[in-house]
Amino acid sequence: MRLAPSARDPQNARVPDAAAAEERRPIRLVVRDGALDRNRLTVFFRLLLAIPHLVWVALWGLAAFVVAFILWLAVLIEGKAPPILHDFVAGYVRYATHVGAYVLLAAGPYPGFKGAPGYAVDVEIGPPERQSRWTGFFRLLLAIPALLLATALGGGVTFGPPAGSYSRETQAYDLYGAVTLGGAASIAAFLSWFFILVRGRAPRGLRDLIAFALGYWAQAVGYLLLLTPRYPTSDPALAEEWTKLPEHPVKLVLDDDLRRSRLTVLFRLLLVIPHVVWFFLWTVAVILAAIAGWLAALVLGRLPLPLHRFLAAYLRYGQHVAAFLYLVGEKFPGFTGRAGSYGVDLEIAPPERQSRWTILFRGILGIPAWLLALGLSGVLGIVSVLGWFYAIVRGQMPEGLRNLGASCLRYNSQTSAYSLLLTGRYPYAAPVLQDRPPARRTPLPMLLLPPPAPPAEPMPGVSF
Repeated sequence: MRLAPSARDPQNARVPDAAAAEERRPIRLVVRDGALDRNRLTVFFRLLLAIPHLVWVALWGLAAFVVAFILWLAVLIEGKAPPILHDFVAGYVRYATHVGAYVLLAAGPYPGFKGAPGYAVDVEIGPPERQSRWTGFFRLLLAIPALLLATALGGGVTFGPPAGSYSRETQAYDLYGAVTLGGAASIAAFLSWFFILVRGRAPRGLRDLIAFALGYWAQAVGYLLLLTPRYPTSDPALAEEWTKLPEHPVKLVLDDDLRRSRLTVLFRLLLVIPHVVWFFLWTVAVILAAIAGWLAALVLGRLPLPLHRFLAAYLRYGQHVAAFLYLVGEKFPGFTGRAGSYGVDLEIAPPERQSRWTILFRGILGIPAWLLALGLSGVLGIVSVLGWFYAIVRGQMPEGLRNLGASCLRYNSQTSAYSLLLTGRYPYAAPVLQDRPPARRTPLPMLLLPPPAPPAEPMPGVSF
């Protein structure tokens, strides 16, 4: 993916790299599981093996929420949490992250019951810091947007209601007050379960998506429980340190700043109506073109160039309209899907040879990707709702929400491209917009040596 300078800062100010931004956050996700190997037997019985942890995380969670109330009183009175209470709640958040990583297959080793640091998918939580009494007083209300997004992402295992209940707003199911099922991470874990049983290792993109959801969940719960006054960020840049963005024939080009017109944001749904009508009419033609392209690709082993161009323009147009609708982009899109005409665009590679077997069964092979795309569409919906209120008040889109929405759009577009035979490469799920920055090499300090002695005077009558 290519990020323009204005894509990360509308004022073109210098933006620190992801590693520096990560180090400044008081709650940081750490991923140490690089091999991705999984034991098929433990994966097959993962939910049964996790039952003791689910019971313990519920009991610890009940105590942590009681202690958090004391923390709330301490912040209101002294403006800072007592270290011993802070560490108790921080241990719960860390342990719940370990259990979530184990249940959702983001990690392989069986976690301990103490929440000690060093697990394969871990969180580092900073010491207590001073907090505003006003934000502390209204912390529960202020945390609601972050909790909604954390639920849509689907990461985390936490204490919930005492009995199972289904929420239509968040499309999540709370099972016995212990584990939250639903959201993109749960779908990714479901797909990973089948993949691991066949291949014996976790797919990198799905693992990184689950880890990202766990990291955001830890930030949201840590903010709610007064571990930090820092509001959670959903910026995928925080994942650049431990994930990667491989080459793909369908790339996202993000060249749009964060400013939003309050007037166009207010009437965004009305403004998009002409595009919805045109997109529906174009889709009818695309269905016929896709059938013809499928038959031609079975014979030629690739999509014919005219059909490739037609379907690529349709895919770009859909990306432009979706970006405008979900507030990821600002400008009113055109109706032709022309490359480079919108700030949230796609670069689509020319036709490539593909396996005829995968072409024949493309409709079946694309089902897992569409399931995950459906979950990410739920995340995109929450991003747009939260971004709408923020843009109405501040006149701009939060960078973290904009970038997370862009990564969801990229995955959905790659899924459509795979289904339409524009590429034979499967979509990549990790919510990262660019590859990890190169490691900074700290120059070695200069050794303080005594200055060299001056050369000796030659002896008279002696030449060298």
